Amino acid sequence: MSEETNDTEKAETVAEEEAKKGKKEKDKEEIKLFGKWSFSDVVVTDPGLKRYICLKPVYLPHSMGRHEHKRFGKADVNIVERFINHLMRMGKNTGKKARAIKMVKNAFEIIHLKTGENPIQVLVRAVENAAPCEDTTRIGYGGIVYHLAVDMSPLRRLNIALRHLAEGARKSAFGNPKSFEECIADELILASRGDTKSYAVQKRHEIERIALASR
Repeated sequence: MSEETNDTEKAETVAEEEAKKGKKEKDKEEIKLFGKWSFSDVVVTDPGLKRYICLKPVYLPHSMGRHEHKRFGKADVNIVERFINHLMRMGKNTGKKARAIKMVKNAFEIIHLKTGENPIQVLVRAVENAAPCEDTTRIGYGGIVYHLAVDMSPLRRLNIALRHLAEGARKSAFGNPKSFEECIADELILASRGDTKSYAVQKRHEIERIALASR
């Protein structure tokens, strides 16, 4: 009886060790952003943006501009890298991608500490909430120029959302004792919740309100 018990315990121990080994190998094989954040559990709920929010797993969000000469190539660039590119737009951060990557990496750590969520999911949700659906265009007819509401393409929706998120973080950091990383984290968290305190969400409502009046 004791021999059977020992054999059973040994079999259970071997099974547990194999399960742990398999889990370690799986974790080792999975590509995570900055070696920490997984892309596998990130969900895009907006059907219009699903094709254009690229969640291709990368260790470091730096494609070396390989999409530059391809038409609509930026649709295949990772969403985190696209956000980083928008942060380099103005001022002393222009062209300093390594610095922008480091700031986003620190901002993601702050987001995880504040929300307990995957920061990539928070970014995706913020983009969805900040992307306007309508815009206005100028039409000239007989010397008269007037505005008309038009639907916005998914790629332009994504471009405007990323631009406003980066712009909101930059504006909130101006004259603020908080670091830029904290301002990025705050803007993304507010936008992911659809909070009107977010600059990007305010801009979306403003654009859609003007478009509604121009129908």
